[in-house]
Amino acid sequence: MPVLEGKELRIVAFLCNWCSYGGADTAGVARATQPTDLRIIRVPCSGRIDPLFILRALLNGADGVLVSGCHPNDCHYSAGNFYARRRLEVLKQFLPILGIDDRRFEYTWVSASEGARWQQVVTNFTARIHELGPAPRLEDAEPLLEMAEMALKPLRPLGTGQKAPLDELKNAIKARIKDLDVVIGWQKGDDDAHTIPLFMRSEEDVDRLVWGPFNVNNPATYVNELIGSALPLAKKKKIGLVVKGCDSKSVVELLQEKLIDKENIVLFALPCEGTFDMARIDRELGRYLKIDKVEYDEAGVTITADGKEHRFCIADYAQGKCYNCSMPLAKNADESFGDMPQITGTPVTPPELAMLDAMTLEQRFSFWKGEMDRCLRCYACRNACPMCVCRDYCIADTREPHFISQEWSVREKIYFQCIHAMHLAGRCTLCGECQRACPVGIPILALRQQIARVISQLFDNYQCGMDPEATPPLLCYQVNEEHIKQREL
Repeated sequence: MPVLEGKELRIVAFLCNWCSYGGADTAGVARATQPTDLRIIRVPCSGRIDPLFILRALLNGADGVLVSGCHPNDCHYSAGNFYARRRLEVLKQFLPILGIDDRRFEYTWVSASEGARWQQVVTNFTARIHELGPAPRLEDAEPLLEMAEMALKPLRPLGTGQKAPLDELKNAIKARIKDLDVVIGWQKGDDDAHTIPLFMRSEEDVDRLVWGPFNVNNPATYVNELIGSALPLAKKKKIGLVVKGCDSKSVVELLQEKLIDKENIVLFALPCEGTFDMARIDRELGRYLKIDKVEYDEAGVTITADGKEHRFCIADYAQGKCYNCSMPLAKNADESFGDMPQITGTPVTPPELAMLDAMTLEQRFSFWKGEMDRCLRCYACRNACPMCVCRDYCIADTREPHFISQEWSVREKIYFQCIHAMHLAGRCTLCGECQRACPVGIPILALRQQIARVISQLFDNYQCGMDPEATPPLLCYQVNEEHIKQREL
């Protein structure tokens, strides 16, 4: 019978083999009274606990999850709990954006000799979970569908980029193309209102290069496939890449993680004045047979489709990431043309994240149920991501270990997005390709934006893709963390 009154709840505990499991054993040998709600899983080290274990337990119906390991500086494996502390704190602050109360998850430290402390920890945590009550179930949530308000004031003036020195860029590419296997940029797609990637191998190909607000793709997606460090030397290419400021961050992050080599890549850059949110433009255009023409001016474009004109101002139809962009010109480019636009505004919360911030936990839970129910599991988000570099061994496809099933349920779809978000923690450059590629328009970028916000708050305003010499924060640690405080149970 449980020590606490009322119905027994489902609480999962991950305990370090060397300390906390020993502490629990010490409490048992001493016949200390403990709640029976706990289900213990013994692991070699707290550093072995993937945040996905906790997410899996919570999404599968656990009412609470407790992680306990060796005290800092006492780890059997020297630094396992230092790495765990960073990962678990990021996870704890990520949970609320999913609609999960972060009080349902806690991590702490208990040594093998602290049987009395273990009794206190498990009793207090169980009491907290009983006070919160049974966790909400996805099956019981009512789907909620809402659209974010995109009206934002940009940090800098947005435009169509028609005054950019494109001819200078083309001449620079032509001068170096003989020394490169390929240069990747953009060309006109099926019509003037859409672009597709351009792979330039000759001077004639360079003449097809275009620049403007329709250049939405991130060409860095192809970099690792062409020059990744895992490729045999004979298969590596020497490539050029035409980049916007946000695209260059992905390249810097790949360099930072030593996934590519700098000598294999040349960056060409022009100042970006913003790119269109093509999903919103296509919705506005509706069903049409053909695009007759596209006319540019400094503030936007006029698209004539089937003889009907549609006016799109870049300030109203830009991608959400463009409003907060503070690096419109790549600072790490080998060949750069044009001037850096002046930053005049102050950063604001991205629109999808601001919408979620305004919701209650219950509303967020219902929101993600409604959104993920539309997910096709096409993995376009993964395939478009420049930082998803293990596609041949993706955890979503593997059966050893069987992390995620092919069950057609909202739970599995949310879990896949959590896998993607947590694997990008401290690495995502917020290029937005995942959300742009989604065929049903799920605002999954908000999950990455929340983690980026947490990373910035915890680790001295760290931003991904800015410094090729920096170390991603979840791949290192500090003995004394300034912004991570011990919470007592």
